[in-house]
Amino acid sequence: MNKDKILTAAQMAVVADINNMTCDRITALTGGHGMINMSIYAVSNVIAEELLRGGDISMKSTDSRHLPVDDIMRKAIDAAKAAGADAANAGLVAASIMYLCGTAAQVGIPAGNRKLGAMARMIAGVDRCGVAAMPTAKMNNKISGFAAVMAIYRAMEEGKLCSINGRNVPQLVAGGPVYGHSALGEDFVWPEMARNGARIGTQAMLDTMAGAAIHPHPFTAAIYGAAAILEIIHPDAEVPEECGAYGSMSSAYLVGKSAAETAGLPEKLHVKVSGEEYETAKLIGDIGLLLKDIGGVSVIGMMAFDEIFSIFQEGIAGFSGSPINAPLGHIGAYCVIALKMLLQSNGDITTVAKQIANERFATAIDGENAMLCINTITVRSKEISNGPVTQTLIEATEPTKVNAVYRRANLAYEMLSAGERVEVVVRKLDDERLATVENGSNRIFSDMFQKDIKIKFRRIEKGARRTNKLAKKYLSFDPMIDVDITVDGWKHQLDGFVHDLVPKIAKGEREDLAEIAIPIAGAVDDILLSAHTILNATVPAAVAVAMGIATPEEAAKQVESGAYVTLGIPGGKAAALDVGKRALAMIEYMGE
Repeated sequence: MNKDKILTAAQMAVVADINNMTCDRITALTGGHGMINMSIYAVSNVIAEELLRGGDISMKSTDSRHLPVDDIMRKAIDAAKAAGADAANAGLVAASIMYLCGTAAQVGIPAGNRKLGAMARMIAGVDRCGVAAMPTAKMNNKISGFAAVMAIYRAMEEGKLCSINGRNVPQLVAGGPVYGHSALGEDFVWPEMARNGARIGTQAMLDTMAGAAIHPHPFTAAIYGAAAILEIIHPDAEVPEECGAYGSMSSAYLVGKSAAETAGLPEKLHVKVSGEEYETAKLIGDIGLLLKDIGGVSVIGMMAFDEIFSIFQEGIAGFSGSPINAPLGHIGAYCVIALKMLLQSNGDITTVAKQIANERFATAIDGENAMLCINTITVRSKEISNGPVTQTLIEATEPTKVNAVYRRANLAYEMLSAGERVEVVVRKLDDERLATVENGSNRIFSDMFQKDIKIKFRRIEKGARRTNKLAKKYLSFDPMIDVDITVDGWKHQLDGFVHDLVPKIAKGEREDLAEIAIPIAGAVDDILLSAHTILNATVPAAVAVAMGIATPEEAAKQVESGAYVTLGIPGGKAAALDVGKRALAMIEYMGE
């Protein structure tokens, strides 16, 4: 047999259909089923194309029915809809990304006043729903902005939101410029209500999340607390001079500052790769203003929103900017990062691609898998919307994919030639994956906690507590995991980490393990989400079939038996069968 032909046929079979790169249902994602992160890519391509050819997304206080930003917003929303988002979610995604690219959250008072969220909602053609009806992203469970709204209204009813009693405001003063643009409103009422309302609303969100068995999420609490009070107070009002310069700071800033402080967010945020700095108070106030006007978004819309704001080094939101490799429905952070970098570099795709590749390898637990995740979702997104952003991400990640496929194919060929079975090859690759997660977690979390942390998995099996066939067959549904963690020389042996110890920690029965559970959980998450990239299964199957060692059906069956880490959810056997059939067709055509 000709090795070159075998490896060529196998590798081409593996990459011929992007669906065979993953167990995630990425074709469904293009219709918005499950997640709408494809819309992030579509919107980013539109904005990149428009701005790189001189378009203008600035909002200006001008006496005009339309601005250039309206046309770009419309194109972005249409692109998001084509990528699977409904109208409200399309408006949210477009407005959020445009804000991060420099569009102001608000301009002008009173006539001709423009707000980014309202503009997106009107162009999308959806109704406003109010903060109380807006859900948060899913964090296992999810709540809504009702918690913030209820707390603020209760404080108003009890006279705790503001020291000024409305009954004492004279007629004609109320509702006019004597109140609205002078001392009463600008120096007393709105600064007090901004600070108190944002604090009360944010704290209510934190407390309600905790009550819903959700680990309180500071960014989410802050933006909903901000949005809830900005529904009530004058969001364009000037502030006392000691709070900021006249004409450059509004009540929304005071809201953002109070919400951010209550949530415990850092004062400054920095974009990954570029290092661009944002003031957190302004960001939270602006996003609260955007959300209160945006319309009836859904949970998956807010999940996409979270991934857009996963671009910050401080890790305030989302999944796809974190060290852990997320399911493909979450991947979106580096799309927005690529967009911002392209705008800064005047469209230098090659330079931006290299910068993103270097950063992602450095910050992920498993850099290779991180790049493969981005590649897979970008290739699928490119079919809906191609442009500078998708081109950049493919240029950044394609070399990793080529090397990853070749390395596995060559190893499989050598082991199979030596007489090993397909499942042994797959298990070796999964052993390597496990070691990569251990080493990457040690590096990431040692740096994060400023301690010497070493994680070692002693046992990874299926069906820890359930007896049904699905749980016994697929790791991610009911994992039995025993792990050792050594922190600054102190070793802890933890058996049944997922099904036994984590519930005890959450119930307060093992407070001694709460801190050391964090790095372990990070490593476990990366393992249990491995099915986003299944080269460890598909490549050996393709090579075995191309070599004539196994039929496609035999190879697929052995792959499922050996991939104890990679195939944590269903779908891998079907993918292995498909690549096996493709490899067979190719090798037969090539004369082997």
